[in-house]
Amino acid sequence: MNTTIEKEIFDIIGDNHQMTSVETPLRPDAFFKSDAEKMEVIEHHFEIIMKELGLDLTDDSLQGTPHRVAKMFVQEIFSGLNPANKPKISVFDNSYQYDKMLVEANISFNSTCEHHFLPIVGKAHIGYVSSGKVIGLSKLNRIVDYYAKRPQVQERMIMQIFNELKSVLETDNVIVVMEATHLCVSSRGIKDESSYTSTLQYGGVFNQKEFRDDFYKMIHKE
Repeated sequence: MNTTIEKEIFDIIGDNHQMTSVETPLRPDAFFKSDAEKMEVIEHHFEIIMKELGLDLTDDSLQGTPHRVAKMFVQEIFSGLNPANKPKISVFDNSYQYDKMLVEANISFNSTCEHHFLPIVGKAHIGYVSSGKVIGLSKLNRIVDYYAKRPQVQERMIMQIFNELKSVLETDNVIVVMEATHLCVSSRGIKDESSYTSTLQYGGVFNQKEFRDDFYKMIHKE
C-alpha cells in the first residue's frame, strides 16, 4: 500500500476512535522482557525523539527526562498492561442478605488514548445487585484503575470493567457509566474543550428501565 494513503487511513482510524477488540491488543512476547529491560529501551528511543524535536538534552532540566518517561510508562500509566499487576479481588458471601442496589459513584480515573497517547480523564460510576456475592468497595476503584492504566479506547475500557465485575461477582446484574474528557479532542484536532464522552454498559436486572432510573438518580445526587 502507498505509504501516504496508509498514513491517511491511520489518521482516519485515530480520529474516529475505532477499536478492533474488547481485549487490549498485545503481542505474544509482551512480557518476555523485565520492566528494567523495557525501561532501558524506551529511555533510549525517547531520547532520540527529544533530540529530533531539537531539544538540548545537556540542559539540567531535560537530561533526566528520557529515564523519567520510561519509568512512568512502564511502572505507572501503562502498568495495567501487565497481568501481574492485576489487583487481587476477594468477594464475600452476602451474609447480611442485602438485596438492593449498591452504587459506587465518582470513581476518578486517568487513562491514555491509544491513538495519540494523550490523557483521558474522567469518572466511573458502578452499580450492582448481588446474587450472593459482594465485593469490597475499594476493589471497585482498583478494577477501574487497573483497566485505565493502559492505552485505551473508552468503549473498550468500559467493556473490560463490566466483564471483570460480572466475572468476579458471578452475576449479570451490573451497570457501569463512564464520563471522560479526551485530550486528543480538546488539545488537538477540533480542539473542543467543553465536550466529554459518556459510555454505558449494563446487564441483568438493569435491562429494566426502573433499575436504570434508580441508578441514574443515585449517581446524579447533588
